[in-house]
Amino acid sequence: MEITEGVRFDTLGLSEEILRALEKKGYEMSTPVQAGSIPPMMAWKDLTAKAPTGTGKTFAFGIPIVEHIDPQDSSVQAVILAPTRELAMQITTEMREISQYKEGIRLVCLYGGQPIGKQIETLKKKPQIVIATPGRLSDHLKRRTVRLDKVQTVVLDEADRMLDMGFIHDVTRLLDQMKNRRNLGLFSATISREVMDIAWVYQRDAEEITVRADEQNKPDIRQYSLEVPMNEKLDAVEKILNAEQYDRVMIFCNTKGNTERVSHLLQMRGVDAQCIHGDIPQVKREKVMAQFRRGELRVFVATDVAARGIDVDDVDAVINYDVPEENEYYVHRIGRTGRAKRHGVAYTLVSDYPGMIRLQNIAKFTKNEVTPVRFDESGHLVEDKKK
Repeated sequence: MEITEGVRFDTLGLSEEILRALEKKGYEMSTPVQAGSIPPMMAWKDLTAKAPTGTGKTFAFGIPIVEHIDPQDSSVQAVILAPTRELAMQITTEMREISQYKEGIRLVCLYGGQPIGKQIETLKKKPQIVIATPGRLSDHLKRRTVRLDKVQTVVLDEADRMLDMGFIHDVTRLLDQMKNRRNLGLFSATISREVMDIAWVYQRDAEEITVRADEQNKPDIRQYSLEVPMNEKLDAVEKILNAEQYDRVMIFCNTKGNTERVSHLLQMRGVDAQCIHGDIPQVKREKVMAQFRRGELRVFVATDVAARGIDVDDVDAVINYDVPEENEYYVHRIGRTGRAKRHGVAYTLVSDYPGMIRLQNIAKFTKNEVTPVRFDESGHLVEDKKK
């Protein structure tokens, strides 16, 4: 079933506490994915939801989960699995917002890179909701520091990415441990073969909803391509920053090495820049992301995997320093800007013929219009009419 419109939250039969939390956020109308997901999940039905990134998926599954929790029961009642620690942390923040007026509800976020002892202490406080990466939750299960036999609801967020990243065995082992669950929600930007396999084995009579990236929920993003030689890419980035006076910019690179190099060279040019990638210690990654969220950092350089789950509403621009290797990566990258009904802008730097072909394929696949631009004599970007 395709869902194209939201509904008023006060028509969904939600508790006063949840409506109060939504009112505090200034939300009266749901997004389409929330309108399509909340009723079946409230009715304990299995659900497969295909929806673009940035359409409000956390509240779509988070609201029914919080409504179903019995605060008197200290066992784990719901598990939300996410592919990366950043996304797990972001989901936890939003789940706290949803449950802030519900007394006696406890959450824990479990991910690798954080001392396991600290997590074990938190688990001793008997949380009813566990948000976790599959690998770390599997570790806790092996150590018997968490029990999942009373879990009623399981959600796989960004299921396609999670299974792409090789977590399929962890995920299936975890699902096998939660035999008493009443419903399973799969939330995914694409329904891959692996997602379909999980649905086939673990869901029963699932509701299926699709939310298209239509004009209403498709971000308003102007997209540009800029042809520059490899050795002039950094100059191009600096020119874009200077000409447009952006306050908050994300730069994406395909490799860890490039993120380090780009952020270091920008720092040498006096630009306030930091990077994150998989090899940077978790404490530093969290510190850098917090700075960026608070608006204390102008330029944030990241790889695709490291940047997942960074939910910042007002990124002025995204710069693809490298043409992304996957079509889906492009969608996720540019989706960092143009959020919350704001205008966004994305630039892709192209330095060779294969990159140009790949960007053309991306534009075709994503049905996006990418306009070629060049620098004029004054250093401002203008449309390149020759292209």
